[in-house]
Amino acid sequence: MSAEVDYTNNPLHGVGLKQLLTEIVDHYGFELLYAYLNINCFNKNPGIDSSVKFLKKTDWAREKVEAFYLYQFKSLPRASDAQFELPPRERVIPLDQTPGEPAELSFEDAERLAEKRARKAALRNDRF
Repeated sequence: MSAEVDYTNNPLHGVGLKQLLTEIVDHYGFELLYAYLNINCFNKNPGIDSSVKFLKKTDWAREKVEAFYLYQFKSLPRASDAQFELPPRERVIPLDQTPGEPAELSFEDAERLAEKRARKAALRNDRF
């Protein structure tokens, strides 16, 4: 028995990886994407085609970029815990949530975010 799931309100529905990447690169640029996502395809000889090729092969990186697209570029509220466990393309976005304007991002915010992630990683490493 399969239940019909409506993904049409998900901004990723019907959007190819190349189109998604082109939109966010045109808006933010490769440098800012690298600062926020820390994915080397945005740092070493960045290009749309080479980045798409890498992202198609690498699930964790593609999901990270798709989540960035949903929650930074489309400014959707954070998903519920149950939905957050799913890959971004499989998330059901409630009908009352509509995409907004892209978030204003800065290199200073990216640096603070990187420091926060480093502190969390250090805490995790201390526990083991």
